[in-house]
Amino acid sequence: MSDNEQDWLALRPQEPSPSQCCGSGCKPCIYDVYEKELAQWERAKAMQDKSLLLGKKEQSNNSELNPDTFTAFSVSSVEQLTEDTYQYKFELPGNSSLRLSLGQHIVLRGVVNGLEVQRAYTPISPRNAEGYFEVLIKCYEAGLMSKYIKTWKRGDVVFWRGPFGGFPYQPNKETSLEKLPWSYQENTYTGRLSEDLMKTIVNSCRRRPFVLICGSSAFNEDMSKYLKAAGVEENSYFVF
Repeated sequence: MSDNEQDWLALRPQEPSPSQCCGSGCKPCIYDVYEKELAQWERAKAMQDKSLLLGKKEQSNNSELNPDTFTAFSVSSVEQLTEDTYQYKFELPGNSSLRLSLGQHIVLRGVVNGLEVQRAYTPISPRNAEGYFEVLIKCYEAGLMSKYIKTWKRGDVVFWRGPFGGFPYQPNKETSLEKLPWSYQENTYTGRLSEDLMKTIVNSCRRRPFVLICGSSAFNEDMSKYLKAAGVEENSYFVF
């Protein structure tokens, strides 16, 4: 292999591993970024022009969230709430606000052992909070991103992008709670949700339900499959 070929191989983007993906279905995903950078590398290699690779990393320092570009935010405080849970506060310029909608999340990027890792988190600060936003994070002993997050201290700069998702919630027409216990009595089930149990629950509803799903990627996939098997249309459930 020639020195030129070795140089180009060294510049080839590295395909992400499953552990690097946040699994939240955000767009662009880390795999989308990889495909884009791979195509850029292939074009540059075909033209033998390495200058085409300049600026391929997409990040910004303008302190405005963007779904396509990672933006730098400064950590203003770190508060440990439990043995493994921390509340992080990030600065926003002036009196600006994230103003995220219900169910929206943002994606964090970190580098651990030379690997780029992305994870999704939902800010807990009020929607109209000005000049800051806060994120509550539970750190896991073996978590890739947790290793990076545990190093944060005041003044550190980290990169976020978003927002993604969102649940189109509209208040219902009930004006009083007094009749709800009689109108919405619930049967309680324990154990793992199966396709048969899902059909039983759906068929017991007086009206076609609207279902909210939140869990791991595998859980979300299973629940979506079970709901479809129970006759629930895609526009009648929402995956966070």
